[in-house]
This record gives sequence, structure tokens and C-alpha cells, in this order.
Amino acid sequence: MEREIRIDPVTRVEGHGKITLHLDKKGDVRDARFHVTELRGFEEFCVGRTVWEMPALTARICGICPVSHILASARAGDAILAVRVPDAAHLLRRLMNLGQLVQSHALSFFYLSAPDLFLGWASDPAKRNVLGLAEARGDLTRKGIRLRAFGQETIERLGGKRIHPAWAVPGGVSRPLGRADRDWIASQVPEALDTIRTTLRLFKETFSTAEECTVLGDFPSLYVGLVTDDGAWEHYGGVLRVVDAKGKPLVDGLDPARYEDVIGEAAEPWSYLKFPFYRPLGYPKGMYRVGPLGRLNVCDRFGTPEADAELEEFRARGSGRSGRVFDYHYARLIEILASLEQMKTVLEDERLLTPRVRAEAGINAEVGVGVHEAPRGTLIHHYWVDPNGVVTAANLIVSTGHNNLAMNRSILEIARRTIKDGAFDEGILNRIEGGIRAFDPCLSCSVHALGRLPLEVEVVGPEGAVVQTLVRD
Repeated sequence: MEREIRIDPVTRVEGHGKITLHLDKKGDVRDARFHVTELRGFEEFCVGRTVWEMPALTARICGICPVSHILASARAGDAILAVRVPDAAHLLRRLMNLGQLVQSHALSFFYLSAPDLFLGWASDPAKRNVLGLAEARGDLTRKGIRLRAFGQETIERLGGKRIHPAWAVPGGVSRPLGRADRDWIASQVPEALDTIRTTLRLFKETFSTAEECTVLGDFPSLYVGLVTDDGAWEHYGGVLRVVDAKGKPLVDGLDPARYEDVIGEAAEPWSYLKFPFYRPLGYPKGMYRVGPLGRLNVCDRFGTPEADAELEEFRARGSGRSGRVFDYHYARLIEILASLEQMKTVLEDERLLTPRVRAEAGINAEVGVGVHEAPRGTLIHHYWVDPNGVVTAANLIVSTGHNNLAMNRSILEIARRTIKDGAFDEGILNRIEGGIRAFDPCLSCSVHALGRLPLEVEVVGPEGAVVQTLVRD
């Protein structure tokens, strides 16, 4: 008899989801599905609001990655206003996004995934968390907490608060950076660099060649991300590049506003998370990955000395581009290093303190696209507005959505390798969950719907009895 194994909920991720494993008659894994079970529908909330409201509004999608939505939304607004954003504003936005990369990657690694890596996949679930990690590896945990706090403080000093800062706006940013705040951020970079160097060294010594990291969840796919015009790592601006499993460019130098030329979206009845795909290969063959591993696989170099050395070693260990799911952790650490190195460069640019940080204009285009790299991967905001700047339609393709096909493939690969003859234990199920955690999904950001939603409404009388049920299929 065929049967199912359900992991509900998936733990240590942002949002709500579950995994269903379908076993055949022998007890081997036939299929695996990652279900995103919540719906928020922010694209509908945006209709009727003005383009100037959009950065602050879309920031409310998530408390972990509000900066990502603020910046992508502001860039879409820039396109609608058709203005030249001041250099200082671009530098300030870059600095905030670098702080966001640091704080979000630190949260993912130290709080959510390090308990598996340092305490063991099959360790006591009651202690397999950041508190248990603090008990077992106190010094490392404290360093990780301080690293994340530095990223958050950088965001606060730029935008006025750590969560939902209403700071990036169409045309630039709402306020400049003071010299004292610039100097404080610069003073904290050396400690942050020391933390990430120590963590990278420990990770490479312990996990980067471990069988679980090199065998579980290793499969080929395409990769998508932004790069500079000359192919370097990029997180704000740049052009879109698509590469195959060996790093060969399939699309290069594409204006991000033309993303629809290469990216389509599909839907399945068992998840509220859409399934983006690479158009030339169709759905579902056009599976691709974004995020830390995607960015390392699409770029030629970082352009900073320490990160470039780490990238060279990363590729030497994996014989080029990596398809290993658990290399997301490795890539995440390298990106923290690159972000800190780039922060040093931006902080030394005197244009950063220029008071002119916003260009004013009216509506000069009725469509705007904003694309940049969020910690979890490429983020797209696409708005249509009327002549008064009121949004008539919006489409958001978020990082977790881009990875949806790959996340489902990851849990299938891991489950097939670890479950035989129907036998499994808690440690095996945690490894399968770990295949999702490696992507660091943000499910609150990602849950949108395509087409007409089913709806069931119960009308309850004063005595608590259901008096009428309204159903829309």
C-alpha cells in the first residue's frame, strides 16, 4: 500500500509550510512536495495606492526583509518618475542593502541552520536551536548575534529604524547620512570581518567536505542573478545573467526591466507559492536557482580581495559551479565577507555624505520595474500606474518564488537518499527540512496566487451554529 509522510510545519523558516513525501509500495520515495499553506495577496493590496506609497507599503510584507522590498519598490518608482537619482542616494541604498545582506545572512546561518550543523541533525530537538547552540558554542553564538546586530544597526542609522524604515523613496532616499553615523558604522566593520573570517574557517574545516554537504541534494539546474556590466557580483543595479549548470551564460547583459523575456510563472493547486521558470525551456524543465549559491554561480568574481580568494577556493573544492543544496550555507558566509568588504569601500566615498539625496518629478512613465538582489535572491517589483501615479496592477516575483521548483527538487533528492523501505527517524526528517532551510525561504514574502482563488465562508448564528455556507470554487 502506498502511504505518505508529512512534515507539518517545516520549522526554523519564516512563514508557514509543510512537506509531503509520497512513498511507493516498497516504501521508497516516489515524490516530494513543499506546500506553502498561507496566502496574503499583497499584489491586490497595492492596487489603488500611489507609487509614492509603495516602498513603505510593500515593506510590510515581511519583518525580516523589509529593506529588500523598500529598495526594489523605490527602483520601480525611479523608473516611473524617469529621474536621475543622485549619486549619494545610490550609495546610501547600496550601504543599506549591504547591511541587510549581513543581518539576514547572519540570522539564517547562526540562528536557523547552525544548530543542525554544529549540534547534529539527529541531536535532541529540544536543544537543537539557537539557545542550545549558545550553551554548546557560546563564543561563536555571541559573535553571530553581534554580527546580525551590526547589520541591523546599520539599517537603523540609515533609515531611522531597523524594521520597516520608510526611507527609500522614488527618486532617492528621504534623508542623508550624518558623519557620526557613518563613522560608527565604519568603526564596527573590523569586528564583523573578524567574526566572518573565523566562521568561514570553522565551516570549511568541519562541513564543506562532509558527505551530507557534498552528496545530499546535489543536482544540476540553471542559475539567475544580477551582475555588473563586466560580470562581477552585484546586489543593486546591474544586468541579468542566466547560466547553465556549468556556468555557461545562456542570457547575458539583459536589462532587468525585460525580465519577462526569460522568466515565466506557473501555478499548482497544492501551493500558494507560484512557480517561476526559465521561458525558453518551459515549465517545469526551466528550473533555476537564485540567492547566495545562484549569485556565486553567475558571477565571474566579487571584485574584493578576500571574497575573491574565497570564491576561488569554493570553486576549486566543487570543481567549478556547485549544484549542492547545502553549499547555500557556504555561499552565504562568503557573501557576508564580500558585503563587509564593499561596505568599507562605500563608507570611504565622500559622496555618501552629500545632502542632495532625492530627485523630484511627476509621473513620466506608466510602467516601472525595480530589480535588485535581496539576501534570498533576485527580487522583482513590477508596477503599472495611471497618469496620476495610482497603481492599477502590480506583480512581485520574490526570491523564494524563484527557488520554488528547486526547493521541491531538493527535498525529493534528500528524501530518496535517506528513506528506504519506509524506514526513517526524526534525524532523517530534519535533514529533509534542512533542504528547505538551506534556501532560507521567506514564505510571507512569497505567497501570492495566480488566477481565481477558492473561497469558503461560513455564516454563524448567535448560538454558534452554522446557518449558511458560501463556496466559490
